[in-house]
Amino acid sequence: MQKNMFSHKTNKIQNGLSPSKQIRHTYQSLNHWQHFQFKLFWEGIVVGIFSGLVISLFRFLLVKAEEWRVDLYEQLAQLPDTYTAAWFAALLVIGILLYLLTKHEPMAGGSGIPQVKGVILGFMRMNWLRVLWVKLAGGVLGLGAGLSLGREGPSIQLGAVSAQGVSRLLGRTRMEERYLITSGASAGLAAAFNAPLAGVIFSLEELHRNFSAVVLLPAMAAAMTATFISRLLFGRDFIFSFYGLPPFPQDIHMLYAVTTAVLAGLCGVLFNTGLLNISTFYNLPLFKNSWRKIVFSLLCAGILGFTLPQVLGGGNLLVNELALKTFPLHLLFILLIGKFLFTLISYGTGVPGGFFLPMLVLGALVGSICSNVLLAYHLIAANHAANIIIIAMAAFFSASVRAPITGTVLISEMTGSFSHLMILGIASAIAYIVAQLCGGQPIYEALLMKTLHSHNTPDPDIVKEERDIIEVPVSSGSLIENRKVKDIPWPPHTLLVDVKRGPDQLVPEGNTILRAGDFLYILTKTETADEVRALGSDLRK
Repeated sequence: MQKNMFSHKTNKIQNGLSPSKQIRHTYQSLNHWQHFQFKLFWEGIVVGIFSGLVISLFRFLLVKAEEWRVDLYEQLAQLPDTYTAAWFAALLVIGILLYLLTKHEPMAGGSGIPQVKGVILGFMRMNWLRVLWVKLAGGVLGLGAGLSLGREGPSIQLGAVSAQGVSRLLGRTRMEERYLITSGASAGLAAAFNAPLAGVIFSLEELHRNFSAVVLLPAMAAAMTATFISRLLFGRDFIFSFYGLPPFPQDIHMLYAVTTAVLAGLCGVLFNTGLLNISTFYNLPLFKNSWRKIVFSLLCAGILGFTLPQVLGGGNLLVNELALKTFPLHLLFILLIGKFLFTLISYGTGVPGGFFLPMLVLGALVGSICSNVLLAYHLIAANHAANIIIIAMAAFFSASVRAPITGTVLISEMTGSFSHLMILGIASAIAYIVAQLCGGQPIYEALLMKTLHSHNTPDPDIVKEERDIIEVPVSSGSLIENRKVKDIPWPPHTLLVDVKRGPDQLVPEGNTILRAGDFLYILTKTETADEVRALGSDLRK
């Protein structure tokens, strides 16, 4: 039986505060709100420093591992077959090591983003130090060996656990720790991609799900600090080499952009379906032991290293080639199918590594196919082919993750083309709508729910024991907007302790009317936290 990831007893020791002290310190923070915000801002800088250093180390090791892998396959092609056999034996050893690492710390497996999301929502707990070193070692081994995984998911989780480590060392409350974990996740994406704005927006749009100042300021501080450290060590170059992108024409080209966004959106939905159902493939009797999944994926990587090396690893080098070269249409389809299937095979093993970057690579391949067709019929000029590629990347991301703002800003920062914000925003919105119409689920939320319903879920009685104060924004049109506190159907074991309205702090009473834009701070048990959060966002029927 796998070890329990959510030990309540261990958590109390790690937090350094008893439940009663947790609540008391949280009340003190709510009563000194401005001081609390300033403190979080400075702590965000500290989180950014630690996260930036950890993720820079991760990036450095991955770059070296990828360079080594490329050189290795070039040399193996010229050496006797015994050297190739030795490499496949080494892949077998790497597979066993990855199996042992993921068995030692299951919370370090996979992307890491669903885990971070679960921690912020209060469903999960992480042993920050163990997750940190397992994620670091496992990520370098898996990506270095050629698995089609990305560094961004692990970077986000590494940033989050670095922030959690800072929180534990400083003895912070769970409420404050969630803000710092969000800041660490923001720093993780920012440092991984030299994209500070995307890091901030992703952490707020996808992870924390609200844009309150108390989470925005430390997230910005952490992201900017981590990016500064990353650029100090790796330079200011953009991740993708889309240099000199021409402005996108405001004419018939808009129709081509919309068509590309629709196709990329459909592909994003298909990608999500594959990720959520790859477990069906790995449930075959051949893979009854977890280590067989990992070894199988690594053997596939070994074969692809000689036959289709472009699909190995994260794939940012392939995107750069698509930006600078013209590929035959048949090769683009081969690369798309190969990258798609190998990403599913790699991610389904559960080893440390994300699909964020492979997802962008798949979007770039879809865009390259679209631009190839448009060029063949002389519908666009050759210098606009790259525009179609970045449009497809943003659309694919938006359809899969359901974070259109993040997708728009991320592609702009990764390509250095902020003049394309409008067309990227349009493409992201269209792909979002396509995914909604197709009934697709946001991938990280779906993966979190799948994890919570798997055999690794915690004992419900242990989760229910925890009490915490959670932040709930009141949305326009929600069930509780313009209603008196006493008239709201609060779930059991719930107490409204504070209301923030702009710069004002209200002491809630039965006749207090809640307004859109208010931020509520509610004492509740973990079992009712989701129900409480829904009150602020669910629309009136």
